[in-house]
Amino acid sequence: MISAVRSLRQAASRSGEGALDLARKVLAIEADAVRALGGRLDTRFLAALQLIQKCLDGQRGRVIVSGIGKSGHVARKIASTMASTGTPAYFVHPAEASHGDLGMIRAEDVFIGISNSGESAELVRIIPAIRREGAKLVAITGNAQSSLAREADVHLDAGVEQEACPLGLAPTASTTAALALGDALAIALLDARGFSAADFARSHPGGALHREALKHVADVMRRGADVPKVREGATLKQALDEMTRGGLGMTAIVDARGRVKGIFTDGDLRRALKKVSNLKSARVAQVMTASPRSVQPQALAAEAVALMERHRISQLLVVNAAGELVGALNMNDLLRAKVV
Repeated sequence: MISAVRSLRQAASRSGEGALDLARKVLAIEADAVRALGGRLDTRFLAALQLIQKCLDGQRGRVIVSGIGKSGHVARKIASTMASTGTPAYFVHPAEASHGDLGMIRAEDVFIGISNSGESAELVRIIPAIRREGAKLVAITGNAQSSLAREADVHLDAGVEQEACPLGLAPTASTTAALALGDALAIALLDARGFSAADFARSHPGGALHREALKHVADVMRRGADVPKVREGATLKQALDEMTRGGLGMTAIVDARGRVKGIFTDGDLRRALKKVSNLKSARVAQVMTASPRSVQPQALAAEAVALMERHRISQLLVVNAAGELVGALNMNDLLRAKVV
């Protein structure tokens, strides 16, 4: 009996190892498929971007995304991502389009058709009607010689070397590639249109996402006595004592009017140890970082996160329009506020 149980466990272990190997192979194939897209991006991507931007000028046109089967699911997701990031977009089912939904498409629109083969009958069938209406056509396919690709104003190549399915049948790597290419378009449009965190929050009014995205620096910053600060003439020891008291890993250096002149951080301390011969007599102004990065209290907390990440800093001073110190925050404050 014990021997039989042991044999079953060994067989299950071998089966599990095989499943893990296969799963890793699937992920590697799909990752390679997405990585290959980057090397193929060229002026065609820019042309698609320009078509969409032009259709959105004056807020007249929209983006219609369509596909059948697995490509249809990808199309729905791309349309949803575009809509939530400032690009008016919606999904149209190609079969329903043949039965009346073509009336939703106007001359000012851009139609994005997604099909790995480029020969999906439901999509190919409605191309003449889209052309008659005057809408522009962008095709995302894995076959540049396909009917959909040939008829498109712009063709984006989402071809893959192989599917992750060991049978080579189930759309896997090809749908991942098409989805990633659609995301690339959506984010490029977001950037081109200057879409902000506040805009994102307004299109997500439900749940915590909206609340966290709309938090301002003033909502999460430390104030008053919780903000470590010393005057310009302070000694290095006084600055260190204030850093320890404040617990932010830094202290602000301000003038008599409270205007920020610099910041002294743990990193500045390490550098000071190398270049200051007499720490007891040293003044913090000698070793501080002058004109430090800062943010205003009315800025979105998400903007503070972006600033800290861009400049690889973990603390940030908050100043008003006159440059006076009104607060401070670090990455832990933003984590506690669920902004990060």
